Amino acid sequence: MTEFAIGIDGGGTSCRAAVADRHGNVIGRGKAGPANILSDLENSLLNIVESARQALIDAGLAAETIASSASVVGVAGANVTDYGQRIEKALPFAEVRVVTDALIALQGALGDGDGIVGAFGTGSVYNARRNGRLNGIGGWGFIVGDQASGARLGRDLMERSLLAHDGVRPTSPVTEAIMAEYGNDPERIVEFAHSARPTDFARYAPVVFEHAAKGDAVAIGIVTDAATAIGESLEALLWPECPSICLLGGLAGAHEPWLSERYRSRLARPKGDALQGAVELAVKLLHDGQRGAA
Repeated sequence: MTEFAIGIDGGGTSCRAAVADRHGNVIGRGKAGPANILSDLENSLLNIVESARQALIDAGLAAETIASSASVVGVAGANVTDYGQRIEKALPFAEVRVVTDALIALQGALGDGDGIVGAFGTGSVYNARRNGRLNGIGGWGFIVGDQASGARLGRDLMERSLLAHDGVRPTSPVTEAIMAEYGNDPERIVEFAHSARPTDFARYAPVVFEHAAKGDAVAIGIVTDAATAIGESLEALLWPECPSICLLGGLAGAHEPWLSERYRSRLARPKGDALQGAVELAVKLLHDGQRGAA
């Protein structure tokens, strides 16, 4: 009989898992590599399973317990074509639901309440719950979306550094630093960009914010463009009686000071993170499954 629920937050940098008993008490945690299902499905599946196994071992349970556990896995791209269904079929859990990372972030931040959540890490995504109804936007990957994400900030920095190198736009300390890192050879940047994954670009996000705080014009331009993109997405979800907006992820705090007062005035501290949301949904799935069996 299924007695354990495993929540998994499949992020672009790492995959985190937590196992809970049927009452929702977390008893073990695990971590593995990234889960970029759109760019590397095979390794994402391996890391999802490995994080769950590590959580079970941390809880003092046999790794094989994974086959009798219920799990909710939140990953970016779960809403793209049939990726979510493909992952569900490939995973070894007794019962599993693959949902967007936006949904687990919303559940973690708001519990069962209403509001808007924006999550900013390697990627970016938004979700809202209004009168119990869900509406999610974004999460399309950094090549065509994920504005204000770490990957996009890093990509934008590379682009503007090359524009500065070519004399199309002014240079600044941050563009000079990037060019120096690559030996002032633009071809090396192009070579990096063609083989880089989202996480490779995202490691430059802190560099952008660091230089923006020092008044670097190029870095400020990148950050203000990101803040504008965040405002546009929030506006698409906002309604007059919206009780709160929660920003989540590793870049949430860095973005906050750059946002318009219209959105800053509605910001609220999240109740929990995306992993907690995944656990809560996994516990719900566990109980739903048990009721179905009964």
